[in-house]
Amino acid sequence: MHVHFLDPYRHSHSLVHQLDGRVKFVLAVAFILTCSLTPISAWAVYILLFALILSIEILSTLGVGYVQKRALLATPFVLAALPVIFTMEGTALFSMPLGAWTLTASIEGLERFISIALKSWLSVQAAIVLAACTPFPELLQAMRSVGIPRLLVAMFGLTWRYLFVLVDEALRLIRARAARSGVNPNFHPERSRKAQEGGGIIWRAQVAGGMAGSLFLRGFDRSERIYTAMLSRGYDGEVRLMPTPPLSKASKLVLFAGLFLLGIFLLFGILFWG
Repeated sequence: MHVHFLDPYRHSHSLVHQLDGRVKFVLAVAFILTCSLTPISAWAVYILLFALILSIEILSTLGVGYVQKRALLATPFVLAALPVIFTMEGTALFSMPLGAWTLTASIEGLERFISIALKSWLSVQAAIVLAACTPFPELLQAMRSVGIPRLLVAMFGLTWRYLFVLVDEALRLIRARAARSGVNPNFHPERSRKAQEGGGIIWRAQVAGGMAGSLFLRGFDRSERIYTAMLSRGYDGEVRLMPTPPLSKASKLVLFAGLFLLGIFLLFGILFWG
């Protein structure tokens, strides 16, 4: 069984899909770096970056809603930055008592928090568009082309390849558990609902822990067998790929134009808000 719902790639014939994977990878990394290096409170630059990534989402035919739903992945990182509102010194905004302490929010802290939230949100959108418009083998090839160490690329490739195998094993365990803990059709109405559903929370936690341990052991055993099989076939840490063709003139133009535009955005932010 193959688990296709994990694969973020969505096939299409848009201009973004047809662009060379190396160009998309470099521009995505440059976009994320631009977001990270943009000064705090550079609201105009954030608007320009959002307009740029929104235009790319429309050109990719992925749908703005598709990308925005998955961009909620940035929420935990944003919440982790929430304390900066109360820990950064500056003009007091409001105070909130918390037991023996009093938390004071500052305007500077709020601006930093909003900036971090926008940076995370924009960066996640760029990563989603890159993954959804580029097949994973092409991404690996792009990583090797830009000089990322081959061992790191091999780790990415093997992790992605066997993630599906691991999920298959987990689904088999879940099906086996469901087959062994079905509801008795001859149950009595006076029995508790917990008994009918297969136990309480503690029992379910114990079963889930046992399944996790079994999954770890199965995965470890399979990884050893796979690695031994790879060594017997001459694996030396390098994934052999076909030679990559040189970039076309159109791809080079898109690459240089994108890098130039992102450089202008960053320079604009540094000059006026840095």
